[in-house]
Amino acid sequence: MQWSEEHLALARKYRKLEEIPVEERRYKCHTCNHVVETSPCPVCGETQLEIMCPLDHTHCSHDIVSGIEYCPLCGEPVCPECGSHDVSQISRVTGYLQDVSGWNAGKQQELKDRIRYTVA
Repeated sequence: MQWSEEHLALARKYRKLEEIPVEERRYKCHTCNHVVETSPCPVCGETQLEIMCPLDHTHCSHDIVSGIEYCPLCGEPVCPECGSHDVSQISRVTGYLQDVSGWNAGKQQELKDRIRYTVA
């Protein structure tokens, strides 16, 4: 993913999502899949909303991609082709595929630190 200078400036301005001023925040509602600007969600009433990364555009049209990248602002996995944060990352561990969202923080960091090689 080629991050624009505008995206990288946001990543330099805010080191964590919690540093984004309340008036500039957007939230993701995982109950009704809406992006909202206030809590609770005005569509379904959900109060447990996640602060949305300003670099996330939420719509990815790619089904499967072979690699993964990480957002320079929030550190979450993103689609390497479009930068959407709505991805499910899987990895082969001890012979079977597994969704990594349930892994603990140490194991997820180990996955981020892996060096990937391409055999030419």
